[in-house]
Amino acid sequence: MKTLLFIFGTRPEVIKLSPIIKKFKEYPNEYKVIVCNTEQQKQLSNQTLDYFDFKADINLNAMSENQSLAEISSRLLVLLENVFKEKIDLTFVQGDTISAFSGALQSFYHKVPFCHVEAGLRSNNLFEPFPEEAFRQMISRLATFHFTPTLSNKRALLKENVAEENIHVVGNTVVDALKSLDVNTSTKIFDEIQLKDDVANSKLVLITIHRRENHGERLDVILKAIQYLTRSYPDHVFVLPVHPNPNVKLKINSTLKHYHNIHLIEALDYPHMVYLMQHAKLILTDSGGIQEEAPTFGCPVIVLRYKTERMEGVEAGVSQLVGADFTRIVQTSKIILDKNFNESRLKTVNPYGDGKTSQRIFEIVSTYFNKTHETK
Repeated sequence: MKTLLFIFGTRPEVIKLSPIIKKFKEYPNEYKVIVCNTEQQKQLSNQTLDYFDFKADINLNAMSENQSLAEISSRLLVLLENVFKEKIDLTFVQGDTISAFSGALQSFYHKVPFCHVEAGLRSNNLFEPFPEEAFRQMISRLATFHFTPTLSNKRALLKENVAEENIHVVGNTVVDALKSLDVNTSTKIFDEIQLKDDVANSKLVLITIHRRENHGERLDVILKAIQYLTRSYPDHVFVLPVHPNPNVKLKINSTLKHYHNIHLIEALDYPHMVYLMQHAKLILTDSGGIQEEAPTFGCPVIVLRYKTERMEGVEAGVSQLVGADFTRIVQTSKIILDKNFNESRLKTVNPYGDGKTSQRIFEIVSTYFNKTHETK
């Protein structure tokens, strides 16, 4: 039996690793699966685990208020040291978080091979997104398996001299997760905040803001643009699930709470967030995961970043990169909001995956262990 360790700490990591975890859990006689939640996003990660109907075996409770990057890095490495006291045959990390990087580094320290899920994404600017771009690049120097969503991600790794035999183009597990979702999920939460009618009227704008590089002056500009749009489109409803990060939450609440057609709501669980994406006329976001999910529903996305490591969506015309630029945010949004809902929908195939990624990863890992066994 092989022991697999999955390390995550944020909601997107849970969403994207859950299909792989569940796949390996189907074979309990072959694989022992250990799930470690750093709880980098304690509320959001555990909330999402509940949806996928399993619990973490290890919870690290790694966060404290207003930790610096140095503090959380050192705390995670110390806490993960104990996790690796058990013999691990293969580790999985996903994406570009500090949890992923810390898990990769501890795997390296313990000479445990590891898989990087969603490998090869690059903005090629270490400060956009910050610090995630640096984490991605450093993880790539250490990974054994690079599971890339697209061919362009593979090309990025080849340019960095990653061995081609270690790169596998498998798609993005975010599409696997979407395909497992009941799109007719309960709308009770929307009834409670009187959103159900707004969804039905097809004039709903979904907004998410949380990226570290958008804190400070950039957030001020983005909020100013949102204020302008809410005044310009009083018949539309703007829904903003507020990220629990206090640096974001306080400023958003103080700036937008007085507008009648803005709903500032608590962070939503995964199925309800997907429900909003499915019914939104427009999404304004700095989220990476939403850039990947929204094309499944044909919803236009305006990306509130100057650089994105997900250029496939931009190239396919499903998202537009505008940064924290007041004029570009407003003008690009108006083009979509001036249309009716059906006119605004995009007719395209999701460029990030087909829903079979977790099966491909399972087969690659199983083949690896079979070959390892044969050589012993």
